[in-house]
Amino acid sequence: MAPKDLAALAALFADETRAGFLLALLDGRAWTAGELARQAGVAASTASEHLGKLVAGGVLTEERQGRHRYVRLADPGIAHLVEDLATRSRPAVPEPPRTLRAASAGQAMARGRTCYDHLAGRLGIAITEAMTERGLLRQDTGFALTDGGLAWFADLGIPLVTGAGGGGRGRRPVARGCLDWTERRPHLAGLAGAALCRHAMDAGWCVRIGSERAVKVTAAGERALEAALGIAPAALR
Repeated sequence: MAPKDLAALAALFADETRAGFLLALLDGRAWTAGELARQAGVAASTASEHLGKLVAGGVLTEERQGRHRYVRLADPGIAHLVEDLATRSRPAVPEPPRTLRAASAGQAMARGRTCYDHLAGRLGIAITEAMTERGLLRQDTGFALTDGGLAWFADLGIPLVTGAGGGGRGRRPVARGCLDWTERRPHLAGLAGAALCRHAMDAGWCVRIGSERAVKVTAAGERALEAALGIAPAALR
């Protein structure tokens, strides 16, 4: 990559409105331009201009259905970059929330959320650490599923394939560590993290709450995670 290309990519992130769009899109879903405009509190024309730059720069992909234009992060690598930048840009002493609603939303995000297509927050950390302690995941030489870990996924009937927007394994690693911006520790990403998150949502272990990326572990999820990984329900609340 030439220096000018790196500078051009950095410039795409160096705008508060575009940064807000990218953080919102970390939920892994496709958003319309109107939804992102309302999320950021900007005019539809302003949102469209910013989205055009992000699409042209390869950060977002778009698709049209009828008169609606949907955009999503281009690939898991972009999601990882956004999450990593969010981690590094977070102040050592975060500004306290100004309202009770903001405080509640922040607590929910820290407790459990999606990071693009995998689980993060204390929920993601609890799962990652439980898998490591049980010998299903190695972190000593980088993230890697053990033979036992591969068998664990198979026993649960969780196929290790890409999620939405994927097309087979490709070059995406089976397991990868993603630095959690609230916990400052790595949680499980990659194909395994995406597959586990997808299974947790489909099986009703977790449900989305609010309009942010926050997720809540259900009673069925508490029982399933305790049975599968020995995670105490109290650790998920």
